[in-house]
Amino acid sequence: MDQLSAMRVFLRVVETGNFTRAAATLNMPKTTVTNMVQGLEAHLRTTLLNRTTRRVMVTTDGALYYERAQQILAELDELDGSMSNSQTQPSGRLRVEMAGAFADLLVVPNLCDFHDRFPKIRLDIGVGDRLVDYIAENVDCALRGGTPTDQSLIARKVGQMTMQAYAAPSYIQKFGAPVHPQDLEHDHFSVGYLNATAGRVMSIAFDKGEERIEVDPHYVVSVNDARSYVNAAISGLGVAQAPSFLVRDALEKGELVEVLQPWRCEPLPLYIVYPHTRHLSNKVRVFVDWLAKLVQSARLDDNRGQTGKLGQGTIPPE
Repeated sequence: MDQLSAMRVFLRVVETGNFTRAAATLNMPKTTVTNMVQGLEAHLRTTLLNRTTRRVMVTTDGALYYERAQQILAELDELDGSMSNSQTQPSGRLRVEMAGAFADLLVVPNLCDFHDRFPKIRLDIGVGDRLVDYIAENVDCALRGGTPTDQSLIARKVGQMTMQAYAAPSYIQKFGAPVHPQDLEHDHFSVGYLNATAGRVMSIAFDKGEERIEVDPHYVVSVNDARSYVNAAISGLGVAQAPSFLVRDALEKGELVEVLQPWRCEPLPLYIVYPHTRHLSNKVRVFVDWLAKLVQSARLDDNRGQTGKLGQGTIPPE
C-alpha cells in the first residue's frame, strides 16, 4: 500500500463527505478510493470511517488521524516546494504567539516592514503569556522571555532584557522605599507575576557582587500579563521587577522610579521557540530571522534604548 497516497485519499473523502465526490475530485474510480481507504484502515487496524447508504461519518480515531495526517501532508508539500525551488517566495498562514508587551511595543509597529518583504505570508498573532500546545493548536513559533524548559521545542536565543525593580512615587510616599530585597517578603508589597506554566507566582532574584538573594514576594495582587504587571506598579500596588524597555515611558513621565539600588537583577533571556516539525518551513524561517533582527535592533538590554520608542526602531536591510 502507498500510505501517503492513501492518506491523501482519506483526507479527500473526509473533506467531500462521501466516496463518490472524493473519487470525482481525485479523478479516480470510486472502487479505487474505497479500496485505498480500506487498505489504510487495515494497516492501522482501526476504523476511520463509518459508512451508511447516504453519508460517511468520521470515527473518533478517524478524526484524530485526519488532523495529524493533514499536518504531515501539508509539511511534506511545503518541504517539496522548498527543495524544488528554494527561491520561491514564502507564502501561507503563519501562527505566532507572544506576550502582549512584545506585540504592542515591538512587533506590530514594525509589521509593515515584514509585509513589504513577504507579502504572501498571512500572520495570525496570539497575544498572551499562556501555556501553548504547539502541535494541537498548530502554532508555528513564539517569542518568549526566560529560558525554555520544553525539550520538544527548538529554541533560538535572540537577545536579553535588562531587568530592575521599580515602584510608583505614590507607593514610596505611603510605605517608604525598600532598601533590601528581603523587605519584599515582609515589610513591603510586590506585584506578583503569575507563571502560566507553573500556575504560581514567580520568585524574584537580586545580585550584588557575589551575593545572590531570591525572595518569594509578598503581594496583594498577581497578574499574568506584562502590561498589567507594570500598570499595577504604576497604580501603587507594589514593587515590580520588570524589563527596562517596558517601563521607559513610565520612567520619563515620573510614574515609576528605580528602587533597591545597588542590587541588580539578572537579565532575562529572550528566545524564539518552535516545534521540531516546523524547522524546515520557509515561512517560519524568514519570520524567525526577521524577528531576531528586530529584537537585536531594539536593544532591549539597554536602559536607554535605541530611540526611546521601540516602534520607531529600524530593521537592518537584508
